[in-house]
Parts: sequence; structure tokens; C-alpha cells
Amino acid sequence: MSWRPEGYHTITPSLIVRDAEAAIRLYKDAFGAEEVMCLRSPDGGIMHAELRIGDSVFMMGGEWPDHGMKAPLPNHVSGGLHIYVENVDKAFERALSAGCSVAMPVMDMFWGDRYGKVLDPFGHIWGLATRVEEVSPEECARRAASWQP
Repeated sequence: MSWRPEGYHTITPSLIVRDAEAAIRLYKDAFGAEEVMCLRSPDGGIMHAELRIGDSVFMMGGEWPDHGMKAPLPNHVSGGLHIYVENVDKAFERALSAGCSVAMPVMDMFWGDRYGKVLDPFGHIWGLATRVEEVSPEECARRAASWQP
């Protein structure tokens, strides 16, 4: 037996959302997520779910205010998730069609990715990227110095 479950990485993101049922549907539609498991609380709410996108698993659950677990507000996001995809433009449109909104349009970035960000209806930012160019750390730093957001 391993110290880490098979199929998991050392760091596994965990999200808190207001409506876990709706979030699971959206993440399936927007990002092609597959449900790995779902545990319900006695009142029928989702207390813990695990979803897989590509080779990575992330965890999520509904709010538990008594335990300090509250979902972010759409205008107050403290972090996000980053997904590498084969075709960022296609993935971006899929996310928008599923109900996400544009946080940053897709564009070629100085670090070598074609990259954009969407905001899901539950207050989480998702960065979507396709590597289009290998950029050395030195070249990345040079480009970053002149980048205008």
C-alpha cells in the first residue's frame, strides 16, 4: 500500500461551493470532469465529492459555515485552478457555453502558453492553457518586464 492513493498527486485542490450539485454538473459540462465519488450528509447535501479532469483529481463540497467553510464571492476570489488542455480556444468556448463567464480573454502569453481565465458561477477562477512555445526562465523574465496586462 502506498502513502498516497493511486491516481492522486501530492497536492490535491479542494473547493467549497454554495450548490455542490450544480457545481458538479457545471464542471462536467465545462471541463469534462468525471465524478470519482460523492458522499452525502444526512440532510442529502454533498459533504464531499471528488472529480477527475484528465490525470488530476480535485475535491469539493458544500458550505459548512459552522466549520469555517464558506464559498468565495464572485467578486472576491482568493485563488484558482489551472488546467492544461489540448486546445485552449475550444476549451474556453466550452466553459462559456456551460455557464462560466470571461475573467480574461484567451491570448498568447509571455511565458509560452496560450491562456485565458473563466469565472464559474460558484466564485472560482479556472485558468485554461495550451503550451505553444518553450520559453527559458531568462526569456520569460525579459518578456515579463515589458508585459502590459
